[in-house]
Amino acid sequence: MDNIDVIVIGAGAAGLMCAIEAAKRGRQVVVLDHANRAGKKILMSGGGRCNFTNINIEPDNFISSNPHFCKSALSRYSQWHFIDHVQKNNIAYHEREHGQLFCDNSSKDILKMLLAEAEKYNVVIQLNTNIEKITPVNNEYKIDTAKKKYLCQSLVIASGGLSIPKIGATPFGYKVAEQFKINILTTSAGLVPFTLQPEDKLRFETLSGIAISSTVKTNHKIGNTEFKGNILFTHRGLSGPAILQISSYWKPGDEIIINLLPTLNLYDLINASIAEHPQHILKTLLSQLLPKRLVNVFIEHELLETKVKSLSKTQIESVVNSLQNWSIKPNGTEGYRTAEVTLGGVDCNALSSKTMQANDHPGLYFIGEVVDVTGWLGGYNFQWAWSSGWCAGQYV
Repeated sequence: MDNIDVIVIGAGAAGLMCAIEAAKRGRQVVVLDHANRAGKKILMSGGGRCNFTNINIEPDNFISSNPHFCKSALSRYSQWHFIDHVQKNNIAYHEREHGQLFCDNSSKDILKMLLAEAEKYNVVIQLNTNIEKITPVNNEYKIDTAKKKYLCQSLVIASGGLSIPKIGATPFGYKVAEQFKINILTTSAGLVPFTLQPEDKLRFETLSGIAISSTVKTNHKIGNTEFKGNILFTHRGLSGPAILQISSYWKPGDEIIINLLPTLNLYDLINASIAEHPQHILKTLLSQLLPKRLVNVFIEHELLETKVKSLSKTQIESVVNSLQNWSIKPNGTEGYRTAEVTLGGVDCNALSSKTMQANDHPGLYFIGEVVDVTGWLGGYNFQWAWSSGWCAGQYV
């Protein structure tokens, strides 16, 4: 049996960050992962460009049953610390909308940086390793794998959530928490496309492939945040950045409210058209604002063929409501298969916000996505991985 200072289970963003920081302090660190490659989620993120953080990171950008928990980690290791780290490693990057930062070249640049640092500080990474059993032994932890056994002073669970099982996501971290009687908050898919009710799917299936800049909100009491960005009609339902954002706030049975023309006052625009071009038909006006296919689906044919001068106030309000206050109740989400993150997880109230250590189990730590902290789309979840991993790395 190998005696190791620190065992980190999970070779993703949080796990690698923690391992490197612990090793910098002179700790002997071994990272175990069942996958055949480290950092798979890093590699696939951002369309292969890795949206590694966001310049606008604030605690309000995270969802948790304890909204204060993330503040300590995010302040002690902020986006600016990681950006500085990227710059010192000469990784070229660029900013996109909403403060999102992406590699110019490839996600591989971020993973190479982490693996090079892990090697520099003698972190051992063991892949293709399944954990068979974890046993507490005199304030230490015995880890049984199919290949060998380890005894460690500090055990870090950085095994991620349930999202994207095709790259190896499992409930392992939650099972460890349950073993140690640590509360798990209900998990669900976050940052995920919606599926539609059968009648809505039939109605909107001809719009598949159309993307519209919109604002989206939910009628749920905790979902009063409004997101602006593209929505995308798909053959299964609705996707696109604004939809993914609101999905993390949506609850089954909720409606979502979408404004397909968020920069216009459509009511005033129609009335201006009545004054200036009374003979124009409504379809001509609306088709200048939105794709014709979409207009034909949202507004009934007879109304579209009406001259604007003939529109009643009630008809104008109906058109405006259809396009700027479109309310639809999703059937559900596409689930973990396509979700970018997992909502819920290890209860923050069971952990120290300073160290990520379990309050009732000295030497046991939980970091990254397995914890009940979920960020918005746009680099926020990677920053939580870097921040929580860094914090634990100072103490393990």
